Amino acid sequence: MNAWHDGLSSVRLRATIAATLVVAAALGVAALVLVVSLGGSLRASAYQEAARRAVAAVPLAEAAEVISTTPDSVDLTGQLAVAETITVAPMRVGLVQLKEAEPVSDPDVRVTSAQPAAAVEWAPTGDYAVAGLPVTTAAGKHGMLVARASLATAEDALRTLNGALLPGVPALLLVVAAMTWLSVGRALAPVAAIRAKVADITARDLHQRVPVPRSKDEIAALATTVNSTLDRLETAVETHKRFVADAAHELRSPIATLRARLELAAPSELTAEALADVERLQSLAADLLMLAKLDAGEPLRTAELDLGQVAAEQSLRADRRPEVRLELDVEPDVVVDGSRAHLDRLVTNLADNAVRHAATTVEVRVRAEDGQAVLEVRDDGPGIPAEHRESVFDRFTRLDEARARDAGGAGLGLPIARDIATLHGGTLTYAGGAFVARFPLKGAVGAG
Repeated sequence: MNAWHDGLSSVRLRATIAATLVVAAALGVAALVLVVSLGGSLRASAYQEAARRAVAAVPLAEAAEVISTTPDSVDLTGQLAVAETITVAPMRVGLVQLKEAEPVSDPDVRVTSAQPAAAVEWAPTGDYAVAGLPVTTAAGKHGMLVARASLATAEDALRTLNGALLPGVPALLLVVAAMTWLSVGRALAPVAAIRAKVADITARDLHQRVPVPRSKDEIAALATTVNSTLDRLETAVETHKRFVADAAHELRSPIATLRARLELAAPSELTAEALADVERLQSLAADLLMLAKLDAGEPLRTAELDLGQVAAEQSLRADRRPEVRLELDVEPDVVVDGSRAHLDRLVTNLADNAVRHAATTVEVRVRAEDGQAVLEVRDDGPGIPAEHRESVFDRFTRLDEARARDAGGAGLGLPIARDIATLHGGTLTYAGGAFVARFPLKGAVGAG
């Protein structure tokens, strides 16, 4: 169940990360295109304004008689510009100092003796877009009319845009991640409900079905398919249960008749061996019938029982080899709610299993512990290896393959005992060299 929950969380997380990364990439490209295109547009507007000023100042420059020169340290080589096809290029030029009369009144227009240039700064105090036009003054002097337009407005606009994008994009990504997380979680909620219901369904309540969402989508189709599978599974399990119950029931009569005839027959070694085999068949049929009843989930007829009394009586009735000694350590008044027939069978199975594997001693203890009734059956045999301590509760499992089949059970005693413990709200485990069954103690806080 936890693995399913982690799986759903992983899908939710992966979907959120994927959506956020896709949106982040899209926003990054969009922001880059916006900044570049807006910056280019604003700078182009500034260059056009510089060119407009240059064209407007041409008549004034041509009427001038003096053209000042720029400092020798300024490199003014580069682009050609004429009145019809003005090429606006960035330039870095020093502040022009007019030596005599200033022919142009606009402070952003100067006439120099240089050729068209490629730099950007009219004065050291700021950035400008610059445009140049070749002119010839009335005095016959050739020069370049240079006009500028400030780029401060463009830079301010870009800074404002960057100031909005830098916090805005992460904030938008957080919103996208949160909305994706919530949306995917809402979309997967029916899957979680299906998972929870499937986790609750066991072999004893296959009649349950998973909820089908109202939305006619893939999840609804999944729920419908799961319910159809449960229908088929329930039918198959019920058929199997009926077959096992019918077979076990039908076998009891002929086996009982055969046993009676063997007991009346003349004693012989062959008759004794046949009688032992019939007893095993009779025990196997009884076990199969008990399993069929447990699988069918028949309601228990419970009553208040002293678990210690049940354990003592059934342990004393267990078949024991002469060399095996039984030790009882039973606390009084360890009362549970349970079925006497079922608990008798549980104790008998555990005691018979212990006797088969004990060397000299079988110990049966009953005590109250932490609001639970505890039944412990221990033997001094070789014990169960750690890797097999769960598999011994599987049906028809026998660990000692070298043991002759007629010397042991069919591998149903322990599975039946665990099913009985589970049916009573308890547990049966193997720990510390002993089988330990725990049941809710009658009258204990939280019992049942």
